[in-house]
Amino acid sequence: MKIFRLIFSLILFFVFIRLEAQGKLSLNVSQAVELALGNSKVLHSSLMKVKNSEAKVKEAMAFRLPSVKLNARYTRLSEVDPFVISTPFGSFPIAPGIYNNYAIQLTLSQPIFTGFRLSGNVNLNEKLNEATNEDYNKDKSELIFNVKNSYFNTYKSILYKKVLDEMVIQIGSHLQDVKNLEKVGMMAKNDVLKIEIQYSNVLFQQVDAENLVNLSRISLNNVLGIDLSTLLELTEEIKMTDVQSLKMDDLIYEAMSNRSELKSAEARIDAGKAGVILAQSNWYPQINAYGNYYYSRPNQRIMPSKDQFDATWDAGVVLSMNIWDWLSTKHQTDQAEALLAQAKDGLNLIKDGISLEVTSNYFNINQAEKKIKIAKLSVEQAEENNRVTSDKFKMGMATSSEIIDSETALITAKTNYTNAIIDYELAKAKLEKSISKKFLENK
Repeated sequence: MKIFRLIFSLILFFVFIRLEAQGKLSLNVSQAVELALGNSKVLHSSLMKVKNSEAKVKEAMAFRLPSVKLNARYTRLSEVDPFVISTPFGSFPIAPGIYNNYAIQLTLSQPIFTGFRLSGNVNLNEKLNEATNEDYNKDKSELIFNVKNSYFNTYKSILYKKVLDEMVIQIGSHLQDVKNLEKVGMMAKNDVLKIEIQYSNVLFQQVDAENLVNLSRISLNNVLGIDLSTLLELTEEIKMTDVQSLKMDDLIYEAMSNRSELKSAEARIDAGKAGVILAQSNWYPQINAYGNYYYSRPNQRIMPSKDQFDATWDAGVVLSMNIWDWLSTKHQTDQAEALLAQAKDGLNLIKDGISLEVTSNYFNINQAEKKIKIAKLSVEQAEENNRVTSDKFKMGMATSSEIIDSETALITAKTNYTNAIIDYELAKAKLEKSISKKFLENK
């Protein structure tokens, strides 16, 4: 007996450790969103794209500033006979052999006019940075919606299981009453079997519902970026929001003003315009100022050459112009203009898609609200019908088929009501995402 007690204690201990390792977490929707925003790898990757685009803007701006370069060189020359001039008075070496050469060059350059290439490059990268920032906001909005969608689907599965749990208890109690009636000869065996079949069917549905809850929780944990074994407790209170006062035109206006996709597309159009200017820059002359400081041993500008360090400098302006490049600049301009046209078409497509999305979500949330009222009334009717039928059955005035039908109708009504409530929350989340503004709760 002691051995069995020891084994049983160990089992309980490891089960307790397992439960502790899983952890428990209570979250409402807002807390779930904050947790997901902090843990999302997708959002972090999008943020790194923003930082990358910001660095490109700074790089483009740096090209307009003067640059300073330093070069240092050492060269060892092979030995050759020195250059000597012979005269009647003797021989005179002109260029003595200097075999170790040292050179330091400091170069300063400043672009003066580049055919608007540098300014176009800055504008291009600034607009692309704006578009990348809006893409980040879009990813953030989609993540928030995914969290809400997963949260309320999990909520739906929990409520559905709760309905089935209640029905299992109710039908189980009814089954026990039927068996008691059978024992005293007031109920036929066939009627008992019908109730048992119904009870088994509800138990079957309960198993599926429990598995659905587990899968939904795992999916939500994944969206939140937490351990999949975490036991989540959903604490959100479902609140009805009156959306009848919201006008569709106002919602579409809000969407057109707030959607990150539109702002990103508009920024890319501006970037396309800058790209055209950048492509056309090769049609203009390029003017650059420069200056060099030399500190060399020997310095080639000083004659005769001496094995010592000497400093010299030079400065100037360089003008260069592409006279003929087989229309490469034109082709590059055509490419840039084609990309600009694509960006404009993309903006119009996005506008059409947003209008359709907002309109659909508006009708969906109104439909969901109506379904809640109908489903709530249906539950009240089904409960009353089941109560009356159950009382009649106990008095022998109703058949087992009638009681089974009433209980089935009650399960269906409660399930529909549960689905209607959660579908309403999902419709609200979709509408808020489509207008990119959470203001429904304030209406």
